[in-house]
Parts: sequence; structure tokens; C-alpha cells
Amino acid sequence: MPRRTGFGRKHAAPPQWRLCVPAAPFLISDLPLITDPWFYAVAIPAVLLLGVSKSGFGAGFGSLAVPLMALAVPVPAAAAILMPLLLVMDLLSIAAFRRDLDRALLKFLLPWALVGTVVGALLFHLLPAATVAGIVGVATLLFLGQRLLFPPRREDPPPSRPVGALLTVLSGFTSFIAHAGGPPINAYLIPLRLKPVVFTATMAYLFFAVNLSKWIPYAWLGLLDARNMATSIMLLPFAPMGVWVGVRIARRIGAVWFYRLIYAGMLLTGIKLVWDGFIA
Repeated sequence: MPRRTGFGRKHAAPPQWRLCVPAAPFLISDLPLITDPWFYAVAIPAVLLLGVSKSGFGAGFGSLAVPLMALAVPVPAAAAILMPLLLVMDLLSIAAFRRDLDRALLKFLLPWALVGTVVGALLFHLLPAATVAGIVGVATLLFLGQRLLFPPRREDPPPSRPVGALLTVLSGFTSFIAHAGGPPINAYLIPLRLKPVVFTATMAYLFFAVNLSKWIPYAWLGLLDARNMATSIMLLPFAPMGVWVGVRIARRIGAVWFYRLIYAGMLLTGIKLVWDGFIA
């Protein structure tokens, strides 16, 4: 009710103040993410390795990312967690190597790679990921064995276009299933003897398009759930770190060591994929 003051004026009653308690602050633990420390012990090195491989330096090692993470989570979950990270890495890679792209080669490779991703989406629930990993691992080791027993000569012709198309389809397929598209496409590109930066740039643009095409099928398959995406956010800071390290080295490395590292990465990847597919 209004009250009178000594001067005869009416004033409204003073407001009733209430204590406002702020809402609880948002905590990282509120996210529906993976909390197992063992997962992060293998996932962080896997993301860094994948980032370095995206720069071209250590190309081939990136295919080890999913097998490493599969030590802690199922392969489909590992592949889904890496999706946002791959997008960031791909954008950084194409920005770093945008002037070195072989456009004619990319124009040939891209349609076949996208065919492979479509096949991968259709067969995702029909073929066990371990079986696909084992097949890719055997093919990778056979390619390396062939290169060791029958070293290429400079006068040897490059692989034919049909062989390139087949290997690129296989690359798109294995990229969709387990982000392991590197070994098949390497088997076609290595004999072309591209300059390291041209090799890197073309691969960067190819897998940027391939990885971008996988978002809708991954969502359709139910892989992009809140838990996987929240976990991906936790790993996001490590993506540019790996790319940055790799880009700095890739522009300083000679062609001989560049391809030696690709062979080393393919060897380790092949052994790991064979182990996952047929032994473990």
C-alpha cells in the first residue's frame, strides 16, 4: 500500500528484493562424451598422426588412425568421431597447398572416388569392418612386395587409367568404411612420380571432397550421434597441431625421403590392417 512521508507525499512501497542464484555453470562433464582415459591415450596420437599425414609428410600413416582408435572403441564409432576432425584438417591442407594442385589428375580421380563412397555406404552394414581392413591390408602388402621384388625403372610406363579407376574406387570405399583410403590410391599415384607438393595437394583436394560426401550417408546410418560428436569436439584442438607440424616438414623434405615415408606408412598400415582383419 502507498505510505505518506513527513512532507505529505505518497510513495510506492519499496520493492521486494529476492536473492537470485545463478544457474550452475556449464561443465565439460555435462557433454555426453567418452570419458575412458584409455580412449584418449590412443585417440590423441591417432589424431596427431592423421593431421601430419594430411600435410603429405608421412602420408600413409594416416590410415592407422582408425585402427589405433579401434583399440578403445568400435570401428564405426572411431570413423564417426574423426569426421569433424577430418573436415578441419582437409580445409587446412587445401589452404596450405592450394597452388600446387594437379587439376587434370583430380578431375580423373574424383568421380571414381565418389563411386567408391557410394558402394561403401550401401555395403556398410553388410561387410564387417574387420574383413574390409584385412583385405586392404593384404592388398597394401602385396603392392609393397611387388615394388620391392620388382623395383620400378624410369622407363616403365605409368599405371593405366582402368587400373587407376579401380584403385580409386577401392580408395573411396575403404575411406568410407574406415578412413583408410590412402593405401589403394597410393598404389596408383606413387608410380606417377609426382613432385611431393603436387602429390600432397592433389590428395588433399581429393579427400576433402570424399570426406565431405560422407556426411549425409554417415548421418543416414546413425553414426553422427551426440556422444561421437561431443568426443570429436574434445579432440578438435589436436587436428590443426598435426597439420601444422606436417606442412612445415613437407615443404622441406626431398622426394626420396618423401616416398620412403609413404612406403613406411603403408607397411605399418598393411600389417595393422591384416592383424585387425584376420588375426585379432
